[in-house]
Amino acid sequence: MTSTEPQHRDREPAIEWAHSGLHLRFDHGDDHPVRLVHWATGPDAPSVAAPSAIVDVSTAGEHRARHNQSLLLWGAGLRLRYTGHEAHGDELRIRQHDPESGLEVTSVFRAAGPGVQIRHTVRNGTEDDLMLLSVSSALVAVPEGAHDVLWGESEWLAEGRWHQRPISELLPDVNPAFHGRRPRGNFSVTSHGSFSSGEFLPTGVLAINDGPSIAWQVETSAGWHWEATQNEGTVTVGVYGPTDLYHQFAERLAPGGEFTTVPAGFCVADGGRDAAFAALTDYRRAIRELRPVDAGLPLVYNDFMNTLMAGPSTEKELPLIEAAAKAGAEYYCIDAGWYGTGNWWTDSGDWHEAPGQFNGGLISVIDAIRAKGMRPGIWLEPEAVGANAALGQQLPEEAFFQRFGRRVSETGHFQLDFRHPAARAHLDEAVDRLVNEFGLSFFKLDYNVNSGVGTDVDADGPGAGLLGHTRAFRDWLSDAQARHPEVLFESCSSGGMRMDYNLLSVAHLQSTSDQQDFRRYAPIAAAAPASVLPEQAGNWAYPAASMSPEETAFAMTAGVMGRLYLSGFLGELDSERFALVREAVALHKDWRHRIAEAHPVWPLGLPGWDDEVIALQLDAGSESLLALWSRGEAAEIWLPGLRGRTVEQVYPVALPEWKIRTAGGVPVVEVPAGPAARIFAAR
Repeated sequence: MTSTEPQHRDREPAIEWAHSGLHLRFDHGDDHPVRLVHWATGPDAPSVAAPSAIVDVSTAGEHRARHNQSLLLWGAGLRLRYTGHEAHGDELRIRQHDPESGLEVTSVFRAAGPGVQIRHTVRNGTEDDLMLLSVSSALVAVPEGAHDVLWGESEWLAEGRWHQRPISELLPDVNPAFHGRRPRGNFSVTSHGSFSSGEFLPTGVLAINDGPSIAWQVETSAGWHWEATQNEGTVTVGVYGPTDLYHQFAERLAPGGEFTTVPAGFCVADGGRDAAFAALTDYRRAIRELRPVDAGLPLVYNDFMNTLMAGPSTEKELPLIEAAAKAGAEYYCIDAGWYGTGNWWTDSGDWHEAPGQFNGGLISVIDAIRAKGMRPGIWLEPEAVGANAALGQQLPEEAFFQRFGRRVSETGHFQLDFRHPAARAHLDEAVDRLVNEFGLSFFKLDYNVNSGVGTDVDADGPGAGLLGHTRAFRDWLSDAQARHPEVLFESCSSGGMRMDYNLLSVAHLQSTSDQQDFRRYAPIAAAAPASVLPEQAGNWAYPAASMSPEETAFAMTAGVMGRLYLSGFLGELDSERFALVREAVALHKDWRHRIAEAHPVWPLGLPGWDDEVIALQLDAGSESLLALWSRGEAAEIWLPGLRGRTVEQVYPVALPEWKIRTAGGVPVVEVPAGPAARIFAAR
């Protein structure tokens, strides 16, 4: 609901907007832009917000009102004034106008679960061209206080390394009153290139235990930036898509032209870190575009990780298919290397099976998968064209990323530009043909190179070209799913290098890493629910004959605590180890739909990369799954968050139980030296 209060002498007009768990208030006046002044989870709950403008706009030739690296306080944004608003269903729209330049902004706030998805549309209302350099996706300010800032670093094989530090350490008090100047403190996190999560994660949290906390995410596969900036006794969290300063973004608007920002998701939670991530988890579920086929949450076996590594053949696949079916897999995905002439990297792009590679053709392997009761899937890298692929010579140059008149080339790969109809038509034909010819039920869509800042073809800046491509690619994926509603599509990107909710709001599954060392996968799997929904977190479980029973259970635990993504030479396992695999599969199947409603909790904090004991709890209300991984010396782990609850080991049943005692109602687990892992049910 929404309302506008009448104007009184002692206060300015206010816009009230409320949904279940959301209570927001905005004010506006003749001397300032529309401001967010109140955001709380209920009518009597404390507000997290300090007054701040809801949008900032930077255009070429405009002045800034401050000196630092922040993107705050540009001229056009400061001059915006309220012109109207309306609420329809879950959306509130607020309109503003800059009387000096003629620029118009419509801000859209969409309720989604406990959070709000925010975006802005800028329209050029002048008679001259206008060059946009940046537009905030969302701005939320909080009073300066004892908040902690949480942010995540990422890289190939080491995704999701989270940090938590007091904001006072990152934005120190420099006594601005003494200097008679505004503070310039700014802490920022910025993406680089086309790996949206290749260096940092597009997510952040301001957490405080004795008041409301906020969490946010940037929903784009292109450039993004978020920052926490000191400003007049407040800390303003600014969330941005691509910008001129950081991503070589520029967008020329002709008279009447429009530009819409990438969405930003914001959540407020009454509690600290875990409460903020729980709210963000429910928000992510609310923005997903689910189809009936997604509800099954099937268990997928993939032949890549620690197994065929892009070298499939009939002789290699058949024993894997038989073992995967015995283990309980429901889908079977043939990964890279099934196409071209034998080089999975440089041959990508044509998407026709490699001649002579499969006895009886690829269809014989597909038929073997079906004969074992599983549904077949296959690997594609839709945006890539290998240097040896015929497609590289067939498509027009404008269908590829270019810089300065030359194709962007990354280690033998060219990048397709999905803004071009020929690129989309090629992939439409490939997907439709493969589905019709082989009856596929699953595609693993990969993305293995960082193609750089973008493309300058039909773009005022390469960052704008990258944004246009990623939006077109998402549209292509949505269209492919509409044509094939029974087919599941995984989003992979060298593991988790493009783990963002531009794609994850429409994709079924996300590979969380390419990490092949099962000991190193534990912190990745435990931290994954901070970035991606547990039911989308494709954590690889790849047992091997060389592993001990304890190591086998350790490797399988990562898969159970998300979305079990099975791999490995399962047929080489002895009966004891294979039983551990089947037991983990059965536990995951029993819990997968409860996991899809659970919230992540980190009893020992978000895991450090070298932590000796790692914990992840998936809290489904009256019951929880708790995983403990040991990678060092024996330890005694106290679990005060489970006070008064019964904790029972549920995996593995065939290996020794870890001792659990209670002290003052708090469960205490005696963790042995590792590598070892156990899963517990808490009721």
